[in-house]
Amino acid sequence: MKRNCVVSRSSFRFLVFAVFAMLALNAPTANAEVSAMPGWSVTKTQHSYKDLIAKVDAAVKANKMGLVTRASATLGAKAKLKKIIPGNMVIGVYRPDFAVRMLEASIPAGIEAPIRLYLTENADGTATLSYKTPSAVFAPYTDGGAALRTMAGELDAIFEKIAAEASAP
Repeated sequence: MKRNCVVSRSSFRFLVFAVFAMLALNAPTANAEVSAMPGWSVTKTQHSYKDLIAKVDAAVKANKMGLVTRASATLGAKAKLKKIIPGNMVIGVYRPDFAVRMLEASIPAGIEAPIRLYLTENADGTATLSYKTPSAVFAPYTDGGAALRTMAGELDAIFEKIAAEASAP
């Protein structure tokens, strides 16, 4: 049995509008702020994005850690796509003695180094500093045993200090 489905033009327009409205309501916003997830530390600061970058750099150095990597979607979008997006940067932080200890405990855990700090610009002009705690980052590597857990705990304390110093007024 063959059925014909006839949809009026106004019904079709309403259906299209309804689908786009549902997608728009469920889509993330460009300035959505980072919220805490299990194993994450999230600190909304009163600093501007640019100032937070400088404060993170200083706090990393003051805590005798190394700035290993820096990647910015903001800079990439501007340079390659001529598009302006809110401030967004990932800074990799680590130190050679931790790398050696990590690899002695677990070769697979090596993919997690450096530990990353995530800086995001908020809609109100402030910036947020987020990171997965080292203990959460290294938790899946059970082959590393107590040595890896101990090292991750030490890194937790260092990253907590970096975050506190960088976010302080």
